[in-house]
Amino acid sequence: MPSIDSKDVKKIVVACDAGMGSSVMLASQLRKSLSGLPVEVQHTPVNSIPADADVVVCHTGLAARARAGAPGVVLIPFNLFIGDPAVTKLVNTMKSGGTVDA
Repeated sequence: MPSIDSKDVKKIVVACDAGMGSSVMLASQLRKSLSGLPVEVQHTPVNSIPADADVVVCHTGLAARARAGAPGVVLIPFNLFIGDPAVTKLVNTMKSGGTVDA
């Protein structure tokens, strides 16, 4: 399972599918939560994950497609668009330091 040290994370990508707006809100929430840290939060379709992504955050229903499109990248699957424990863990790790993994 891939992992990365939080200090080496430069780009977090929130990958979505249908574009209903929920993942846009999550990306905005992540930007606010991580403000002040040297990390970019980007929102992209799951089929267009950029090659320079360090961490990909996506709904569990899209995890297989995200993994196929970004092999070797740390993938954080979540179930809840707001308040999911996996996303909270990512934010806490980014702020306090440590290893980011799924």
